[in-house]
Amino acid sequence: MLTRNCSLLLLCFLMDRGLLSPLHSPPQGRLGKDPPRSMLGLRRNGVQGFQRVKRGWVWNQFFVLEEYMGSDPQYVGKLHTDLDKGDSVVKYTLSGDGAGSIFTIDQTTGDIHALRSLDREEKPYYTLRAQAVDLDTGRPLEPESEFVIKVQDINDNEPKFLEGPYTASVPEMSPVGTYVMQVTATDADDPTYGNSARVVYSILHGQPYFSVDPKTGVIRTALPNMDRELKELYQVLIQAKDMGGQLGGLAGTTTINITLSDVNDNPPRFSKSIFHLRVPESSPVGSSVGRIKAHDLDIGKNAEVEYNIVPGDGGTMFDITTNEHNQEGIIVLKKPLDYETKKAYTFKVEASNAHLDPRFHNFGPYKDMATVKINVLDVDEPPVFSRPSYSMDVLEDTVVGTVIGAVTAQDLDAGSSHVRYSIDWKSDLDSYFGIDPVMGTISTNQLLDRESISQHNISIVATKVNNPVLTSKVAVTVHVLDVNEFPPEFAVPYETFVCENAKVGQVIQTVSATDRDLPSSGQKFSFKSAPADVRSKNFTVRDFGNNTAGIVANRSGFRRRLQEMYFLPVAIEDGGPPVRSSTGTLTIRVCGCDTEGTLLTCSPEAIFLPVGLSTGALIAILLCIVILLVIVVLYVGLRRQKKKETLMTSKEDIRDNVIHYDDEGGGEEDTHAFDMGTLRNPKAVKENGFRRDVKPEAPPCPQGVTATVAAPAAVNATAGCHDNGDIRNYIRQRLRGENDADGSAPPYDSLATYAYEGEGSAAESLSSIESPVADGDEDYDYLSEWGPRFKTLAGIFGEQDSQSDTTTENKL
Repeated sequence: MLTRNCSLLLLCFLMDRGLLSPLHSPPQGRLGKDPPRSMLGLRRNGVQGFQRVKRGWVWNQFFVLEEYMGSDPQYVGKLHTDLDKGDSVVKYTLSGDGAGSIFTIDQTTGDIHALRSLDREEKPYYTLRAQAVDLDTGRPLEPESEFVIKVQDINDNEPKFLEGPYTASVPEMSPVGTYVMQVTATDADDPTYGNSARVVYSILHGQPYFSVDPKTGVIRTALPNMDRELKELYQVLIQAKDMGGQLGGLAGTTTINITLSDVNDNPPRFSKSIFHLRVPESSPVGSSVGRIKAHDLDIGKNAEVEYNIVPGDGGTMFDITTNEHNQEGIIVLKKPLDYETKKAYTFKVEASNAHLDPRFHNFGPYKDMATVKINVLDVDEPPVFSRPSYSMDVLEDTVVGTVIGAVTAQDLDAGSSHVRYSIDWKSDLDSYFGIDPVMGTISTNQLLDRESISQHNISIVATKVNNPVLTSKVAVTVHVLDVNEFPPEFAVPYETFVCENAKVGQVIQTVSATDRDLPSSGQKFSFKSAPADVRSKNFTVRDFGNNTAGIVANRSGFRRRLQEMYFLPVAIEDGGPPVRSSTGTLTIRVCGCDTEGTLLTCSPEAIFLPVGLSTGALIAILLCIVILLVIVVLYVGLRRQKKKETLMTSKEDIRDNVIHYDDEGGGEEDTHAFDMGTLRNPKAVKENGFRRDVKPEAPPCPQGVTATVAAPAAVNATAGCHDNGDIRNYIRQRLRGENDADGSAPPYDSLATYAYEGEGSAAESLSSIESPVADGDEDYDYLSEWGPRFKTLAGIFGEQDSQSDTTTENKL
């Protein structure tokens, strides 16, 4: 503040002494008439001189000092014209930016003053217009001219870091002079005037680690080999000072947080040289045995560690992997352990970095090594069988109790407990076998039949005596061997025939055999004629030696008329041991064949059938004829039934149905369109049994019974032969009231249906609501004549009458 005040006082002194005056640039053109008069003298930089110009106005631009703190208005400059002789006849006017509010002019002398303090950073210059006019007439003496008042800058703004505070990073172990970042400060003062905006940078805090270029603001490292593991974050304070850094300049500061980024400059290191681990011998393969860790002071991928087991003693039993989250080495079991075989394992593990930086190879090997000792813990284990599975053979029908084999299991633990054997009952539900619990010998409990079950799969359980919870199982497969107990027989039932035109020595049938036994060497069968038929003149058996045989005709000239079939016994033997044999009989029929030996027929009746028409063809023809007859009968029956069907088959009240016809009505002359009998009592109509689809053939009704009802569209209805006067009167009243008096009735035939029950029955109404009250006594005995259902009703009404009579007598 003191510096600013001193500068203002110095400027005021120079202006008062006349050492400072408005600067004038060379004339840029004539703004009006230029009288041949001399102009004002100018002083520039303290040197006096005169310049003559041929124009009436002597100005181009003025300067005014910003942030003026004086009590009087600040003098800016003076306007003057040669036409002003000092006799006060010339008037000066001012217009433009700030005229009247910021700048004012003395109309007589032309002096311009600034009424308030100005700030160059808000507005650096003002454009105004001046004119000289006659005071009396107001006539312009000179054309209006434009000039500029510039605000002269002073150092009133300090440099500012607009983007601070800053954050930067640089790799650790970087050499001196490594670029970090560049900062820039902005000064609002005029950079073209003086040194107010010339900024110089310096470090106030952060040395000796970093340096800054005074002119550019570029920050670089100042110390070599800065280690992130020792110190990671640095806070640097940068100052920007104007006036070229001289005394009295204004300054601004900013903070830069510089982080050292990690590089792989540290190898992994184990915290100890020997790791001791323990693992139970029952641990499954693939399970974790333990964890070891090599620490790396680096971070991120530079701290990733790879573990490897050094080949050697015990290394083949284990494997090691890296946990990606915490970089631990997980030792995993690779093979099963056995405490009784080996109780401890020792091997070496090497830890190394996965990502190496070649710049730091000279720092030494980036790996470390440690020894791992694993002790196997003894676990009480179940017994172990000598084999993973057993297979035994036994002949079928072996005597019960025969030993077929044995299993062996032992306890490998240090205690060496005794073992007991048993058969898992789920694997031998029928108890075919038994086992000695101490010796482990397996014997049969039942006779075995290979044809029923050829193989038995059982499970033997071995249990430790001192710890029955520990058991183990082994699978035992028992193969039941075949014993030749079944004789051979024909493979299939053969249907053999011989043609009437067969030749001597012709093979008419090839046969084979089968045996339910299954000899280990395979089946072997032999065929021959039975001893009783060795000298047969008709057929013989020829053994082909391949488990098949042929039936050979010994003669020709077979005739169905003479003998239709022959029986040939064939003896079949198997290979044993012991040899089993059986005799099968072939039925040989004599059949008719064509010249090529193809079978035509074997039935003797076929001899009399016409050639080319077999029995099957005749049956098919007869079946087709029967089917056609059935279809014709069904069709005729349906046609007759269709003619007898009535138009209405519903058993409901005919008065509740409207029958629709597709035929057009016949008008007034049509008296058969509708049967008036439908309006009668349904019971009466049902008794008459008139058909609705045909004209009733009833005798002519008595005269006066038929009633014709005329509707608006001339609808005639013919009633039956019953006394229907009440119904006829009801319909006539409805038609007259609804149709005759209705002028909007349609002019075509219509059917009107009325639900009218009539005036009543001969027995009159049974309701007590409308029953007339008679003074005399009424006899209800006639109700008893209507049947058993009305006797109770007659008794009830008779009792009520008796009570009524008694009450009347009491009143009297």
